[in-house]
Amino acid sequence: MILYQIPLLIFAMGLVYIFIAPSEPFIFSLFFKLAPMILIFVYAFKQLPLKKSNTHWLIIIGLIFCIIGDGTIHWFPIGLSAFLIGNLFYIAGFLTQWNFSKIRLVLLVPIAICGIFIGRVLIHELNSNGNEALMVPVIGYLLVISLMAWSAIMTGNRWASSGGILFVLSYSLLVWNMFIAPVGNAAELIMLSYYGAQFLIIHSLATIVEGSNRIVW
Repeated sequence: MILYQIPLLIFAMGLVYIFIAPSEPFIFSLFFKLAPMILIFVYAFKQLPLKKSNTHWLIIIGLIFCIIGDGTIHWFPIGLSAFLIGNLFYIAGFLTQWNFSKIRLVLLVPIAICGIFIGRVLIHELNSNGNEALMVPVIGYLLVISLMAWSAIMTGNRWASSGGILFVLSYSLLVWNMFIAPVGNAAELIMLSYYGAQFLIIHSLATIVEGSNRIVW
């Protein structure tokens, strides 16, 4: 029963942070921001067997770095670096579950097109606004998170795939709103897609067949 209650609690705490919790004082806001992520971390261990596979550990370590990124994103380069490391662990975890399909392989094309489009606009805006120093980390992370989404899709797992796509959506909204043009209800959309992405990625771990490294539908 507890296992089914945790997702509801994650959802509720996410809504509290997004729509109810005040932004000041900062430490108070940070607590409510991290609460859903800590619950997702707890959920990861509650649903997994005591003997965890390499995939389990790689994804869990990735989640830990993302939590660090959440807590330090107000120092943007530091937080972004933590997220980058977290996504590299996600990629490593998903690659252990590689499940080749020509259809999934072709999905790299729309991901690449979207990434190139956003990247080109970002480069122009960062240059125009005197933020050249942010170009390498911002574009580098866009590349990494796009590869993460594709590697998630290549597992053939709907939970991991959906989580990877939502993660890209969340970051795209973030950088578009920060550097290109205001997005309506940006804060709410960014966090809703972000929490959803992390939950789906962690939930996908429960679908790994015991004694096998293959994620199944």
